[in-house]
Amino acid sequence: MGRTTQTVGRKIDPAISSVFGRKLRSWYRRNARDLPWRRTRNAYEILVSELMLQQTQVSRVVTKYGEFLEQFPTLADVARAKPARVMEAWEGLGYYARARNLHALAREVTDHGRTPNVAIPADPLSLRALPGIGAYTAGAVASFAYERRAALVDTNVARVLKRVFAPHADVKSTKGQKVLWGIAESILPRTGRTTWTHNQALMELGALVCTARIAHCDKCPVRSVCRSAAKQPGGYRA
Repeated sequence: MGRTTQTVGRKIDPAISSVFGRKLRSWYRRNARDLPWRRTRNAYEILVSELMLQQTQVSRVVTKYGEFLEQFPTLADVARAKPARVMEAWEGLGYYARARNLHALAREVTDHGRTPNVAIPADPLSLRALPGIGAYTAGAVASFAYERRAALVDTNVARVLKRVFAPHADVKSTKGQKVLWGIAESILPRTGRTTWTHNQALMELGALVCTARIAHCDKCPVRSVCRSAAKQPGGYRA
C-alpha cells in the first residue's frame, strides 16, 4: 500500500484503519505470548492481572499472579481478608496502593464479602466509579473480560498510536492524551470479540516490536501505514 496514514481531527481514514487492524490482528495470532490472563474471561482474574501489570514487568507478574489467585480465588475472598494479608500476598510487586485499591474495590462490590456472587461491572463508566480504576483499566476489564467494544490506552498503546498515526502528539499532555484516546476509539473493530484481539495486539506490538527505545520497523506488521516508519526507512529510534 503506497499511502501513509491520514488523520482528520481524531478520526482515521477508514481504509487505513482497516489495513492497520487486519495486519495487526494477523500478526498477533502468529506471535502472541502465551500469558495466563489471556486464557480467561473471568473479570476478577482479569482485574488482578491488570492491576499487577501496572508499572511491573510481565515476567515478575506471571508467577505472582498464579500465587495470588491461589490465596484469593474470588473477589469475595479478597474482601473478607485483612488488608495486611492482601498486602503480604502482593509482596514483591511494589506500588502497594494497587493492593489497597483492590481490597477496597472488593469490599465495595461484594458488600464486605457478604454477597460473593456479585459481578464486577461490564460497563467502562461503571468500572470507573470503583476504587483505583482509571480509564485504561476500565477499558481493559470491559474488553478482556466481557468482550465489550471498549478502547484502552496504556503506555505501550500510546506509543504505537503516536508513532503510527500522530507523530507530533505530546503523550504527556492532556491534549495529546485526548488525541490518542480519540484515535484508539476510532480504530476499534465493529465487534467486541474482535476488539479483544485488537486491544491485546496493540499492547503486544508495543511490548515486543514498537518498543520505547527503538521501533523495530523491519519486523513491524503495520509499517506500510505508519507515519513514523515512512519518515525513518532504516528504523525509527526514540
